[in-house]
Parts: sequence; C-alpha cells; structure tokens
Amino acid sequence: MTRISRRIGAIAPSATLIVDAKAKALKAEGKPVIGFGAGEPDFATPDYIVEAAREALNDPSNFRYTPASGLLPLKQAIAAKTLRDSGVEIDPSQILITNGGKQAVYEAFATVIDEGDDVLLPAPYWTTYPEAIRLAGGNPVEVFAGSEQDYKVTVEQLEAAYTPATKALIFVSPSNPTGAVYSPEETEAIGQWALSKGIFVITDEIYEHLTYDGVPFTSILKAVPALADTCVVLNGVAKTYAMTGWRVGWMFGPKDVIAAASNLQSHLSSNVNNIAQRAAIAAVAGDLSAVEEMHTAFDRRRKAIVEGLNAIEGVHCPTPKGAFYVYADVRELLGKEIAGKRPETSAELASVILDEALVAVVPGEAFGPSGYMRLSYALGDEDLAEGVARLQKLLGSAR
Repeated sequence: MTRISRRIGAIAPSATLIVDAKAKALKAEGKPVIGFGAGEPDFATPDYIVEAAREALNDPSNFRYTPASGLLPLKQAIAAKTLRDSGVEIDPSQILITNGGKQAVYEAFATVIDEGDDVLLPAPYWTTYPEAIRLAGGNPVEVFAGSEQDYKVTVEQLEAAYTPATKALIFVSPSNPTGAVYSPEETEAIGQWALSKGIFVITDEIYEHLTYDGVPFTSILKAVPALADTCVVLNGVAKTYAMTGWRVGWMFGPKDVIAAASNLQSHLSSNVNNIAQRAAIAAVAGDLSAVEEMHTAFDRRRKAIVEGLNAIEGVHCPTPKGAFYVYADVRELLGKEIAGKRPETSAELASVILDEALVAVVPGEAFGPSGYMRLSYALGDEDLAEGVARLQKLLGSAR
C-alpha cells in the first residue's frame, strides 16, 4: 500500500513555478539572476482596484460566508464585461467565480470529463492543462504545431487526432506559452469542426486583452454561437489587471455544467475571498485605460526580445501576436558546445543558461516536445535588455 495515492503521485510539478522558485532562491543568495520564467506582470495592481478592496474592508458583510458560486454583483459585472469585450451575451446564472484561473481549469475538466475520455490538447500547451485532464480521469491527446505553423494547429490535424473517445478540445487564443493568436477565420473553422463532432470546447481567454499589431481577439463562442451548449469559457483578472495574487477567476457555460461545477466548489473551497471579489468588480467594470498602459509596455518589450533572440545564430523566434511570452525554437543549438557542455535537450540547455548566464527560462519539455524555450517579457525593460544580452553572449559562443 502506497502512502500517496497514484492519482496525486502522478501529477507533474509545475515547471514554470519550479524555474521561478530556483531563480528566486539564487536571487536570495545575492546572485544577479534575470527571470524570464513566471508569467506575472511586473506592474502594480491599478489604484482604483486596490481602493475598492479597502472600501470592502469597511463592510462587515464581507467577513461572512457568501454563495459558493460567487457574489451576484461580480457575476453581473462579468456578464456585462463579456458582452462588451467578446460580443457574447450570458446570464449571471451561467457564471461561477473561482479561486484563480487554475481552479476554473480544474473544475471545468472535472465537471465534463469522465474516466477514459480523450481531450484534444494543442501543443505547445500550458503546463497545467494535461495534469488537470489526467486528474479528471481523461487522456490528454497532444496535437503539435511547431514554429513553422506559428504554433497554431489546423482542423486537419484535429481531425487526424479525433477518435470516438474524444470528449473535448482545449482551445487557447492568445496562447500561453507561445503567444500565438488564431485569426477570426481560423477560430471559426475550429469551432465549426468541434460543433460538427458534438464535443465540448474548453477555451481559456485570460489573455484576451493582450493582442498586438492590430490582430483581434476572437472568442470562439462569438465566432460560432451554436457552440453555446458545449462551450466552457475560462477567464480571470490575473493577467489583464496585474492581479495574480488576488486569486479571482471564473468560468461560464451551459447552466447544467456551471451548476455541477458550483456543486463541486461548494465542497472543495466554498466562496472566493470576498474582498478580492469586490476588487474584481472594480476591475472588470472599470475602463481599460490602465490596461492600455501595460499593453504599451508589453508591446515594446515584445519587439525588443524578438529582435534580440533572432540575432542569436541557431535561435528562431516567431513574433508572437498575443499574451506576454515568446516561444523560441532552439533545436539548432542542441548538441553544440556551450560553455564546455553539450546540451542535448532544451531542459539541459535551460540548465546551462541558468548556471552560466544566471538567466532563467522555461524549457519546451514543460509545454510539449523538447527543442524550445519560453521566455516571459512581463519584466522590466532594463532586466529584459540585460537578460537578452547575456543570452546573446552565452549562446553566441555555441560551436
């Protein structure tokens, strides 16, 4: 008899958090580490959101249990925000407020996936998706699109991976880890394909406000309204409003799915922190001027990091159209001598980079096949420039 259940023991640790923790530990030792690992905006939460939390502390009703599915005013604000930003009309009863976006991911899969169900998982993927699928008893079926496809899967690839056991498709645009954004036409084509198969679409829209070069965000539910009965949308305040530590996310979808997920949450964690919920109301109901300021900085950094990485021989970095990540193809560097070592995988290469250049990146193995590196540009301009310069010096010596 094992002490740890097989289900929990099989969960892989979050590679992004491991890299971030190692970088922070080295910093604590006084090492000048530059961290491109964690997907966390370096901006402070906007003042008007923080002020809403302060005001909420003066209301004793916030010190009590509230409905497990979330405060009605927040649900109403999210419904209004969804119509404003996505053109999708939903009722507050279709919304469940969760403890951050990760809980929404877990509960979505736990609610619709049964033991043995296949879930199509476009790769590169965010590291939590396959673990949440497995926890629900499902089988993640990777569908890989490389840099030559700008990391975007096609309907033909999805069709080739489909089986009678397929229950759902995860669709993420803009993407973590690649920054890829599907066009309106590509989004509609994938949505129509999923509709024709009668499978669920679980779509993560947490980077909806972070697109560049005039590329629009397109909600798959807006592109294919007929998916309303088989589409679960995940979102949260963490990325758009620099609120990663506030832990407020949400999911919306068919009423029966949301009711079942709310029942799960009533046993799992009950209501989300009420002060954070009140702050989230201010975030989603407010204008996007503070978001635009962050967007401008991200866009500047995006251009700088792409130019800097593509200046390194052996590195191919497509220009991302969304989120705040680049996903560099480093396959040409593998097997070459770098600082007296010959890394054969991107995990080994990331280790060399951290040891020799004191730069933390996340290797492709965290998101799918080896041969790639994710770098977040959600860090200060000076750190970004210094980190890229170190990478150029180290990787430019590859022989």
